[in-house]
Amino acid sequence: MGKKRKSSGGGEADDAENNDTKNEPGELHLPNGESSEKKKKKKKRQEEQKGGDSNETPTVSVAVPGSIIHNAQSLELATRLAGQIARAATIFRVDEVIVFDNKSTFVDESSVLMDESNSDEYESGAAFLIRILRYLETPQYLRKSLFPKHNSLRFVGLLPPLDAPHHLRKHEWAPYREGVSLKDQVPDSGGTFVDVGLNKHVVVDQVIEPGRRVTVAMGTNRNLDTGLTYQVVPSSRPRDEAGMYWGYKVRYASNISSVFTCCPHVGGYDYLIGTSEHGAIVRSSELSLPSFRHLLIAFGGLAGLEECIEEDNELKGKNVREVFDLYLNTCPHQGSRTIRTEEAIFISMQYFQEPINRVLQKALP
Repeated sequence: MGKKRKSSGGGEADDAENNDTKNEPGELHLPNGESSEKKKKKKKRQEEQKGGDSNETPTVSVAVPGSIIHNAQSLELATRLAGQIARAATIFRVDEVIVFDNKSTFVDESSVLMDESNSDEYESGAAFLIRILRYLETPQYLRKSLFPKHNSLRFVGLLPPLDAPHHLRKHEWAPYREGVSLKDQVPDSGGTFVDVGLNKHVVVDQVIEPGRRVTVAMGTNRNLDTGLTYQVVPSSRPRDEAGMYWGYKVRYASNISSVFTCCPHVGGYDYLIGTSEHGAIVRSSELSLPSFRHLLIAFGGLAGLEECIEEDNELKGKNVREVFDLYLNTCPHQGSRTIRTEEAIFISMQYFQEPINRVLQKALP
């Protein structure tokens, strides 16, 4: 988990003194002095330029720093911290969790997650958090096939299950199931056996390398003895066509600027929100978000987003309000001097539920 850093908090700066220029409730400051109307027009132009699929369901992503793991005093406590983040992401239907470092240069994810051994050496905070998040998001019946034994997974059995819609039991039938491709090939066929967590393996209509996680369309026929061939579909299909929450993806970013620039979506994130005790105070019921395809909500670490931006060579010298479209305090008048990041995620995602749902309702056909 890397070197531990002694601190009393997580989500915001430990010196948590009141801002000298506190915003009054309902007051909203936008970056670069732009008016609300100007920003709406700007976002509309960006939407028109992207020209994406209008049937695509809007997504919500959260970005968290891997350094929060360094504040845990033991491997067990670090595991519980990661479990809280996984629970929050699932409860609030987050589509993507980005775990970022504060490195000055770009670092590939493979080099961060290169330790696949079962050694007693602690991983970096980011690698540890990514491993736990991915493990918990994976349906239980696939974990042995997809995750070799690792020291970082020693205490995952203590965590409450996510119980997400795609974490199906053997007796449950659903239009889609997650599966893993097997070594055994179907005789005289171009198909592959896939374990989807049922009493019998199914055959999919393409050749897939062993050990790969896939999403399988199961249809409505529950009889597995009919010899049917099933279809592998994109993992976004249950969300886009059936409106089902289908878990979150996990991505690594070497710094906070990489969170934005390495976005997997065409055109990137079209609305960025930062959270901090130094942000503007707006009641959730009064917060109006513009229509978005891909919303990103960022959380800071032990010293907040301000430090993350200051340590990033690409953003150094920029005011945090220049980086985000909105910079909000989602928990004003806090009683504790600090709010830990795992707590801030629960608080903030509840705060954003009503504004986000208003946007999603407008996006419905």
